This record gives sequence, structure tokens and C-alpha cells, in this order.
Amino acid sequence: MPDEIVRWIGEASPRTIVDGTYGGGGHTRLLRDILPAETDSNGLNPLIIGMDRDPAVIRRDDVPEGPGSDPRIELFLGSYEKAPAALAHCERTHADALVLDLGLSSDQLADRERGFSFTLPDAELDLRFDPESDLPAHQWLAFHGEKDIADAIYQFGEERFSRRIARQICLRAKERSPVKTVGDLVDICRRCVPRSKNHDIHPATRTFQALRIAVNDELGILQRTLASAADWIAPGGRIAAISFHSLEDRIVKNAFRDDDRWEILTKKPLRPTDEEVQSNPRSRSAKLRVAARKPD
Repeated sequence: MPDEIVRWIGEASPRTIVDGTYGGGGHTRLLRDILPAETDSNGLNPLIIGMDRDPAVIRRDDVPEGPGSDPRIELFLGSYEKAPAALAHCERTHADALVLDLGLSSDQLADRERGFSFTLPDAELDLRFDPESDLPAHQWLAFHGEKDIADAIYQFGEERFSRRIARQICLRAKERSPVKTVGDLVDICRRCVPRSKNHDIHPATRTFQALRIAVNDELGILQRTLASAADWIAPGGRIAAISFHSLEDRIVKNAFRDDDRWEILTKKPLRPTDEEVQSNPRSRSAKLRVAARKPD
């Protein structure tokens, strides 16, 4: 929903923007065009802080002639939860806008070494945004018991057959054939999840989503960031958050509703146009919510 992001953020006339999920850099490149041309009375230059947990993303663009070489763009390796530290590094106390696009990037889905896509059966079941930290998903499964695995798949994936799946994962471990690859887990899901009336949903979709969320602490980071954002977003500044499943959308909705410092600008979530869904089918489940920081 690039046009909507530019419009809603542009209305705040931002000078400092945090793109908390930099990914392919698409939002940053568009938002760069709405930055003011001049420094302000305090000598602050217009700036976009692009943040991503994936080292491959930062290495790709933080090169000569890359987006990171633009003086209006600073790229940081790390979760958007660390935005205050990135702002401090840039000698700023507040941002005027925060953009969160909480979906996976196409590059991550296509990376065989990451295991994000269950169409690559030989890939290691990793699922980490930052492959240099925390545990890959197959090790996470090895360190957790059947109940914890079932609870995670049910809570984060809303998968009704979570107990069946967890039982089979643990049976494989007891038989000294633990789940290690994408194909291992897909095979279990195919056997445990009955064919859906909605044939568009792969039987492994909800389980992979759940493990990815658990491994990366995605919902915890989102909750903590939204709880603190009003402390470092300037009055009049805005948050625009695009979510792709109900768990994320619920957190965003409740965070805006429960904190009196936010004015909700989108009473209902905005959805992509038919034209965008046609050109980018992955956008069909996107929901955009926007809120503005009230004056102190």
C-alpha cells in the first residue's frame, strides 16, 4: 500500500522518519521524496532511518551508490524496537513518523538458506530474520516440549490441529529423526491438517507463521514498540502500520485505542485496492492503520 503510506505520512510534513521494516527499501525510496529540502532552524537535516533485522538487507543497500549512500538515509541493523537508540545515534530525540510493514519480503521468501517458504523442501528450517542471533526454528523445536510447541502453533498460527502437529514433531524427535528441514515439517502438516475447503491455504501455512513469530519474538517486539512509541514520536507525528494477519492487527488496534496519547485516524483498517492486489497478490491480506501523536 505504498500510495496510502506516502499520503498519510506526508500529511504530517515529517523531517525525521523511521522506516522500521526497511526490507526492499520501497517505502524509504518513496518517503524520501516527501522530505523537506532544507535543514530546520536547529540545523537538523531531513532524514529517514531505515531499520532491518536481516544483515543481508543492510549489506545489500549500505554500499557506494546504494540507498545508504544518500545523506538523507541512515541504515541500521536491528529491530525497530531499537528506534530510540538509532535516533540518539543520529543526534535526535524524536521522530515525526514511524512506518511498519510487518510482512515478509520477497527476498526472504526466496532465500533457500532461511526456510521461510515451504515450497523449498530441502532448505533448513531456520525462519530467523537475523540468522546471526537466537535459535533457528528446528533447534527451537528440539528445545521445547510437546505442550509448548502445540500452544505456540495454536496461539501464533491459530491452527486448530496444533496438538496433532506437535505430537508428530515430538514423535520424530523420539525416533531420532527430528524435524530439520522445511520438507520435514511440511510432510507432518500435510498428514495432520485435513484438506481445507479453501484450497488456497497450504496446510503448513499457519504452522510456519506460528514458528516464525515464536522464533523472532515478533509480537512481543511489536507490543513493546507500540507501548513506548508515544515517548519518542513528536506531537503531530504519525505511525502507519501494515499488518498481514489478525494477531498483528489486533495488537496495533489495541495499542492505538488504549493509549490516550494517540488519535486514531483510520477508524477501520484500510485495505489494498483491487489494482494493487492484482499486481501484487501477497497484498490481499494487508491492513493499514494510522494514528497521530496528540499534542502534549
